[in-house]
Amino acid sequence: MTEFSFACTGVRADRFAAGPTLVFRLRVTAAGNARVHALALRCQIRIEPARRTYDSAEAEGLGDLFGERSRWGSTLQPVQFAQVSLMVPSFTGEIEADLVVPCTYDMDIAATRYLTALTDGEVPLLMLFSGTAFTGDGGFQVEPVPWDREAAFRMPVATWREMVEQHFPGCGWIRLPGDTMDALLAYRSRHALPSWEATLKALLDAGGAEDPPRSDPFRALTGTTGRTDP
Repeated sequence: MTEFSFACTGVRADRFAAGPTLVFRLRVTAAGNARVHALALRCQIRIEPARRTYDSAEAEGLGDLFGERSRWGSTLQPVQFAQVSLMVPSFTGEIEADLVVPCTYDMDIAATRYLTALTDGEVPLLMLFSGTAFTGDGGFQVEPVPWDREAAFRMPVATWREMVEQHFPGCGWIRLPGDTMDALLAYRSRHALPSWEATLKALLDAGGAEDPPRSDPFRALTGTTGRTDP
């Protein structure tokens, strides 16, 4: 069976993609200068938060994911980042290929919240590989790529921020339930507000300084009690 090893040599933000996309550069090596006709790979990418340190601002931003810093010894668990496929063309011994990873700026996704909380440094990633290899010199063999193939990589936080700025310059993005969107749209129409930014600002200003209960996030915007008087 052919012995495969993998390494990630770099990452860049794809400037020409329709949506936020990272491109990782992979080096694939087949031991013994083996001939590989094709390689169908599956790659799972995980963030390993315990493999870096955090300043106080980052720790505050990560509180909703991992809780109080005193509990991080047990809560700082791996976070799923992406799962993608890659077809590597024919090569002998070694080849480099691009692994294209579509990303999201949806703040409901744990990986996005984690990455957004980081201010600098690197993101510790672990790439887990599996798949099928088509090998052989005189003939044609089908071999599995073992599940224990992996590669560690430290992605610069700056690369993630560059990618986000390409598609959401100076902005954020949130996903809301349909009924909440309907309520926001009705509020915006009722007050003849020119934009969503103006709508949210008006709601925040109306909410006052007092923090509402965590169980009712929409009340934080409207400043209402939710009661309908007869």
